[in-house]
Amino acid sequence: MLTSPRAERVRSVRRLAGRPARVRAGLFLAEGPQAVREAVPAGAVRDLYGTPEALARHDDVVAAALERGVPVRPCTDEVLAAMADTVTPQGLVAVCRPVDVPLAEVLAASPRLVAVLHEVRDPGNAGTVLRAADAAGADAVVLTAGSVDPYNPKCVRSTAGSLFHLPVVVGADLDAALAGLRDAGCAVLAADGEGDVDLDDLSDRADAARLGLAEDGGPLAGPVAWVFGTEAQGLPPAALALADDVVRVPVHGRAESLNLATAATVCLYAAARGGRQGRRAGDLPAGATGPA
Repeated sequence: MLTSPRAERVRSVRRLAGRPARVRAGLFLAEGPQAVREAVPAGAVRDLYGTPEALARHDDVVAAALERGVPVRPCTDEVLAAMADTVTPQGLVAVCRPVDVPLAEVLAASPRLVAVLHEVRDPGNAGTVLRAADAAGADAVVLTAGSVDPYNPKCVRSTAGSLFHLPVVVGADLDAALAGLRDAGCAVLAADGEGDVDLDDLSDRADAARLGLAEDGGPLAGPVAWVFGTEAQGLPPAALALADDVVRVPVHGRAESLNLATAATVCLYAAARGGRQGRRAGDLPAGATGPA
């Protein structure tokens, strides 16, 4: 039982909340039952710490960790609070190994849906986009150089475990990443509030092709790489120029705009829907004529 919040082991874990310590150690923190539960089967956990109550409550996580040879170390509430980045930790903290992969590995897998975050520095936004990409069935998330460290504790928490579900590329060069994704067969779409292409129009086009009402479903009907920029400035002109189309998410109400995470979620789900297979015009209900 670890009982001293001032022990060097406790301090070394706590330091991983900062980027310099993460880089030096090649480790990061996953806090809370949800993140730890996903990190264990991914083989990312090196050490697991928890209060006796949390270890008993989440005995399935403990059993999975022990089965993988992960040391499980009980500690007091005070020790766990000293380790964690959150004000109210939920009883479990895992020290994890990085899970990012090279861009070449993503390209070799012939991805059909990829989210590219260009110089996105807000950890909450980046983590939420990663979570949305996972939910939409994306094959990878690519963070370009200048983007937030995905192992930032707030970013890890915002992914709700999705960081351990899909390949993540860190520090990519935007030009090289988009060129590689295009060579892998992806259409490159940049999301921008002033885009000259409407997302609804692209979705209608993909729907018509899927239902057998049109031959060409447009970019959403095939592999897609979506590029997202910062919430405040969006994508710079040089990045927009690399895209095949610059696409706006229509705002049908009176909202000034959508935040990055919400807009990215809409775009990723539109691509996921556009790439679906199976439904044809003959599957329409009686009297239906398909998309307008």
